[in-house]
Amino acid sequence: MLNLKNPNLYNNRELSWLQFNSRVLKQAQDESLPLLERLKFLAIYGTNLDEFYMIRVAGLKKLFAAGIIVSGADRLTPLQQLKEIRAYLHQEQQVVEHTRSEIFKKLAIEGIRVKTYDEVNQSEKYYLNRFFKENVYPVIIPIAIDATHPFPHLNNLSFGLIVKLRDSDDETIERFGLIRVPRVIDRFIELNASTYIPIESLIAKRVEDLFPGYSLIKYAVFRVTRNADIAIEEEEADDFLEILEQGLKLRRKGEMVRLEVGANADDEIINFFNHHSNVYKDDIYKFHTSLNLSSLWQIVGNKEFAHLLSPSFQPKSLPPFDGDENMFDVLDKQDVLLYHPYESFEPVVQLILNAAKDPNVVSIKMTLYRAGPNSPIVKALMDASESGKQVTVMVELKARFDEENNLIWAKALEKSGTHVIYGIKGFKVHAKALLVTRRTNGKLKQYAHLGTGNYNPSTAKIYTDISYMTSKYEITDDLTRFFHFLTGFSNKGSLNELYMAPSQIKPKLLSLIQNETRQAENGHIIAKVNSLVDEDVIRALYKASQSGVKIELIVRGVCSLRPGIEGVSENIKVTSIIGKYLEHPRVFYFKNDETQTYMSSADWMTRNLARRIELLTAIKDESAKDKIIQILKLQCSDNTLSHELQSDGSYVKIKSGDQKSVNNQKLLEDYVNRVAKASKKELAGSVAQLATRLYVENSDDTQV
Repeated sequence: MLNLKNPNLYNNRELSWLQFNSRVLKQAQDESLPLLERLKFLAIYGTNLDEFYMIRVAGLKKLFAAGIIVSGADRLTPLQQLKEIRAYLHQEQQVVEHTRSEIFKKLAIEGIRVKTYDEVNQSEKYYLNRFFKENVYPVIIPIAIDATHPFPHLNNLSFGLIVKLRDSDDETIERFGLIRVPRVIDRFIELNASTYIPIESLIAKRVEDLFPGYSLIKYAVFRVTRNADIAIEEEEADDFLEILEQGLKLRRKGEMVRLEVGANADDEIINFFNHHSNVYKDDIYKFHTSLNLSSLWQIVGNKEFAHLLSPSFQPKSLPPFDGDENMFDVLDKQDVLLYHPYESFEPVVQLILNAAKDPNVVSIKMTLYRAGPNSPIVKALMDASESGKQVTVMVELKARFDEENNLIWAKALEKSGTHVIYGIKGFKVHAKALLVTRRTNGKLKQYAHLGTGNYNPSTAKIYTDISYMTSKYEITDDLTRFFHFLTGFSNKGSLNELYMAPSQIKPKLLSLIQNETRQAENGHIIAKVNSLVDEDVIRALYKASQSGVKIELIVRGVCSLRPGIEGVSENIKVTSIIGKYLEHPRVFYFKNDETQTYMSSADWMTRNLARRIELLTAIKDESAKDKIIQILKLQCSDNTLSHELQSDGSYVKIKSGDQKSVNNQKLLEDYVNRVAKASKKELAGSVAQLATRLYVENSDDTQV
């Protein structure tokens, strides 16, 4: 009997995440993509890496400091993981710099140029000098460092210059100083519509304005990354909001976990900086290109060169939501499953707007994890509350990096009269659920929305997600119980038709996998998740594979499972899709004796299954079920955007070869465009037939 707890059967979570970010980097290297699209992926790579250091590396450092020896099924210690991470990223750094340089060279041919101060003409220098005087000098922060001016605390993601200066009156006197560049100053100065000047290039030329009486000997740019994980002792939090606000302030002051410096940072500068900041030398990264890849968004957003991005796509409202239909009338007749961003998120927004205005609506209950700024949804909820409706909103204040925004919304909602729940002690509420109660003909009827993504119309245009809308009693009744659980004291809640974490989802998933295991070669599982880490789920999948079950996993990011191991996982295929849209749904297919499909807010990670409030929904409506299956089939057949996980933990880009090229994202764009056009002149039955043909034509022949 094989030991399924053998650490060799598991990929390390952190190294698997690095592999994911490398796949993002490969998109930046893909010469078939437009140039600004490639630059966009480079910016995403940098933003991802910032968060990885702020949370994951910071966490490993805390574990190491606490003397924790082992973490995870792979059994790598925190120190071993830190060493592996550093080695991986130092090696990848060369690829990053080469990719950036290559993109910038090609952008220059197209007319977008990044130049230094020394590379521009005299009139442009005059403009830059004036810009410095008017826009930089008043807000920049020069800091002397000596016995009376101690080395300052540098907040998380601080950017600036460290300078070595010589006293103009006494050349034997040399001193170090810092120039902090506030975030209100853009990373690049836009000289004109097509020319960008890195801010440090200008500041370096004006150092003597900032330190009068001193001349510049040398300088280097730097960028600081700190631990940004907020630890809140909820047992001691009498006022959770106050504790959270304090935590947000402390985020800026966490332990330094990474120092990035420019190529001109010599040993003297690095040693001086390190002496004062106490950053481990292996966490210092020297870049020959400009620091802060996330700042490349500034260039990506150049509207004059929008043709250098992938063609934009406008989400479509398809039947039954392609007109002025009353949302409640539609849901009285049928369930609706939407696939965003191909199908518009607007019907979801409209459901909430209609509920807020409809005099027959008596209550609205929903969860908010990431609502985004200027949310029409939150404003509608406030209007509903102010008009006398009973509005209950669970605002998750622990949504990482959205805490501050959610705190603002929570206070505004509460002020409007909304009953606001600020979370469940010990858990994050990650479920995406909406319940509207409406009086019709003297009776109360309820309408539900369940989603795999957030109630954020902005991200709904760039994330793929599933929305399920229904008025079925068995669903709405369960959601009533779910919201009672959130607002009450019970921590033992269970649902009948829905499944809730932490008590129900994991046992249900294990049961479904075990049912397939009993089917042996007749079993078939397709699962699409963002991450797969939970050891119990992985071992259940290994056992299913050993019994002969065909398992297809579409895992965008972290995957601790290793496919293709003889006697363990040779029947498991794992792919990752990286493309124009961020793949975000959690949807599952189990063949069983009778086909079963599910959608969920939960990834297959221990944190989701054991430490969060999540929902798993069985999709029983035949039309919605078929749609999920077709989406999964199409994604399994993708040979353009997919990378396949190998047994050694590496990924190989799938190539179409002699087969028909299948880009699932492009095909789905084409699909909704065709249906949107057809819906204006064809009956619903014809549209449905067209949809079926398109999905079948562009998915493999595998029967599910």
